[in-house]
Formats: sequence, structure tokens, C-alpha cells
Amino acid sequence: MALQVVVGQGPVGTAVARLLVQRGDHVKLISRRGGAPDGIEGVAADATNGDELARIAEGAATIYSCAGPPYPQWATDWPPLGAGLVRAAELSKALLVTTGNLYGYGEVDGPIREDLPLKPNSVKGQVRTQVWTDALKAHEAGRIRTAEVRGSDYLGAGAMSPYSVLVLPKLLAGKAASIPADLDAPHSWTYVGDVARTLIAVADDDTKWGRAWHVPSPEPLSVRALATLTAELAGTAPARISSMPSFVLRLGGLFNSTARASIETQYQWRRPFTVDSTPAMVAFGIEPVPVADAVREMIELNRSTGRQ
Repeated sequence: MALQVVVGQGPVGTAVARLLVQRGDHVKLISRRGGAPDGIEGVAADATNGDELARIAEGAATIYSCAGPPYPQWATDWPPLGAGLVRAAELSKALLVTTGNLYGYGEVDGPIREDLPLKPNSVKGQVRTQVWTDALKAHEAGRIRTAEVRGSDYLGAGAMSPYSVLVLPKLLAGKAASIPADLDAPHSWTYVGDVARTLIAVADDDTKWGRAWHVPSPEPLSVRALATLTAELAGTAPARISSMPSFVLRLGGLFNSTARASIETQYQWRRPFTVDSTPAMVAFGIEPVPVADAVREMIELNRSTGRQ
């Protein structure tokens, strides 16, 4: 029974922990509050404290980084978290596999590929690029072993994205929804469970370390098409959705920190934003879960928790 450490009790961290337990591993799930689902050891800890995290991870095969600061606090809170994880990996000798995203590539024409240079055009992209670059330098220097797994906007139970926050609840209530996006631009979506499967697949193959991988994701689907599909699966009124003008988002940013933090990444929603995940599909044999299945999870969770 291998010891595994999962940092972060969000949807990805929880999914990783459950998959590892299912195959017989002993999992320590780290969060600030502690606690964990049945069969998983919950540990309360501050992951920015690399020495403390290293003690918890002593003897562990892998540290899975699945945590993340609140969206408006990325610039200030990601650097110490990234440093803490690298420190813990160096002291414990555990592999560090990090859940990343596509922000570091900046604005790209065409599908986003893993071999593209990192050219962030936002503060959030810059900080995520720096966190990965620091970890990769430590890997290349022989101090740690690491890899990163990058996905697009999440779908699935517990997924948090502009779609899940602004659109899904409205559709399930049979109401009109608005989102700051080009409704017809092709957009890639990544299933939370596929993120977890890819993280574990990368960790299990030492020939796949020292680089980034894109999570296998289905064919792109526009926001309008996703909304239509959601309403059909939910059995609610046909989707009514509109594009929120940019000035409305900026106005909202005067009062809401999350809206304000979203302004610099509007390029991801106002134009095509697609990911090429072919290398990971070939390397690990992972076929992405269909969008419809991911949406069903979201609908079921919303209804089971009484939101709709």
C-alpha cells in the first residue's frame, strides 16, 4: 500500500484521493480545515509551510498539488504555495505533480498545444508560469521530480467556472442567463474526473515527468451549445442565454473582486479557446468523458444539494 499526499480538498483533489483509495493506496488529504470523505485520512495543514508539509509527506510516493487560492488572490497567494510545495517535495523526496491550467500560454491563434512557448498576457498567467518554471528548474537541477497537468474550464460535479456559476443555476431554474462571452466561439471544456485520471497516470510513469501534459478533453463546444445541452438534459425550459457586454463586467468589478479579477482573462471567452490534448490521449490511453456525462453530474449535484 503506497502512501500518497493530496493537497487540496476541492473537486480535483477529492477525485484524485478517491481514485487512489480505490486502487488500495493510503491517502492523506491536506486542507486548512482537515476532514475527508470516508476511507481517506484528512489532515489539517498549511501547504505554504514546506517543512510541515514535508513531515506529513514523509515516505509518500507522490504529492498531488490540487489546491488553489481564491481567484482574486492568485498574484499574492500562489507564489508562497508553489514554493511550499517545491520545498516539501525536496525534503520528502516525493514526486510533485501539479494541477495547472492554460493561462500561461496567453492569447493563442488556433488550438493550444503543449509545445507552445509560455507567453502569459495576464497577471494570473504570469504567476502560474512562474510557479511552474520554478518547479521545473528544481527538477532540472535534480532537487525534485515534477510534472504538470493542464486543463481548460472544468465541467463535472463541483466544477467552478463562469459557466457553472453564472449560467447553470439560471438554466436549472428555467430563467434567462448572461455570461461575459462570445456565445458561439468554440471553447474547450475539461471534465474534473479526467483531470484526476491524468494526474495519476502521469505520476505512475517516470518517463512522463519533467514536462506539462494537457488533460484529454472532448471536442470544443460553444457556450450556447453547452447551454442548450444543459437545458435538454435537465428537462427545463429551452436555454435562454445572452452575452454580457464587457462594460457590465467592468462595472461589476467595481463591487465584486471575482468579477474584477476576471477582466484580464476575457480573451479566453471572447474568442475561440481550444486545447489540443492528443499527446496525453495517446500516451496514457485516456478517452475524455463525454460533455453530456459531465453536465449530468453537475445537474444531479445541484439538485441533490437543493440549489435546484
